[in-house]
Amino acid sequence: MELVVDIEKNLREIDYIIRKKGREILKDFSITTPQFVALQFLASSEGLTIGELSNKMALACSTITDLVDRMEKNDLVSRFKDDKDRRVVRVKAEEKGHQLVEDVLVRRQAYLLEKLIDFSDKEKESLAESLFKLYKVMK
Repeated sequence: MELVVDIEKNLREIDYIIRKKGREILKDFSITTPQFVALQFLASSEGLTIGELSNKMALACSTITDLVDRMEKNDLVSRFKDDKDRRVVRVKAEEKGHQLVEDVLVRRQAYLLEKLIDFSDKEKESLAESLFKLYKVMK
């Protein structure tokens, strides 16, 4: 049990550090954390409704609408009518939005690479495998 306590504490502290660094990185891109999270969901889909994005982010539809409005003004996303049901409006990431996600992720990966500099290849592989295994059972 003590080992589980240590694992939970370390994961919580790592999460805090990653979130803090992530916010620092986002400042260079003039985008808020919720906007970036929404943009990641939109960049990995063919288009989501406000309701679908709201469910994925566990935020109110009105909050998502405000996020989308601000991102649309910055040409990161756009709204379009669904092909199958013209009453449905979907939101998709534009090229500028895709590029922003890519740029931020590259910076985050560079930060992580810097922190893993003293890990051997075997340690990195073991860490990756263990984290993926934990992710799978939690999902």
